[in-house]
Amino acid sequence: MLAKGIHFRYNLDMKAMILAAGRGERMRPLTDHTPKPLLLVKNKPLIVHHIEKLASLGFKEIIINIAHLGHIIPDTLGDGSKWGVTLTYSDEQKDGALESAGGIIKVLPFFSNETFLVVNGDVFCEYNFDPSFKLDDNLAHLVLVPNPEHNPNGDFGLQNNKVLNTHEEMFTFSGIGYYSPKLFEGLPVEKAALAPLLRKAIDKSKVSGNLHVGYWHDIGTPQRLEEVNK
Repeated sequence: MLAKGIHFRYNLDMKAMILAAGRGERMRPLTDHTPKPLLLVKNKPLIVHHIEKLASLGFKEIIINIAHLGHIIPDTLGDGSKWGVTLTYSDEQKDGALESAGGIIKVLPFFSNETFLVVNGDVFCEYNFDPSFKLDDNLAHLVLVPNPEHNPNGDFGLQNNKVLNTHEEMFTFSGIGYYSPKLFEGLPVEKAALAPLLRKAIDKSKVSGNLHVGYWHDIGTPQRLEEVNK
């Protein structure tokens, strides 16, 4: 199902989005002919690991944004029936990729004004996504991880389950988060990064978080892909 005019089927189950529109510049030449989410991890496309886990944990509807070589992704994955889910595709090929926030804003109607999950298509982890997660009064909830070698200074602090922009101990954003549509309310569909929106909400103490200390890997370079596959 290709989302062109934002005509979506609604229900009240939590829906998920996999961000898969990135060019994968640092992964070249591997991504010259293969979208990064389709690179093999443990003999299986990276994005399939996400789909399988989401399906096993109770998610039924997943939207995937596509851009670079994007047509290959729906051709490979199909409608999701293989995993017992419905896959919808948001086509950003003409837009040239809208970045994280822009990609989310484009498909906001898909989430029916309900809390939704977003996961970066290029992370490999053992975090268990929660389809019953409640944001309460927060605009977002971020899953943080201990800092990897490639991001030693971290991104955010964490204190009493609240995310901070600065703190004596910083952690790395895992690329996994739960969001309220209110975080993106009234914003135009255009290329836009997610971090500035989050930092504004953090300043208002509207972002909760937790630290995931299990296996997590950001597959951003061929070397990191090789490490995971070892």
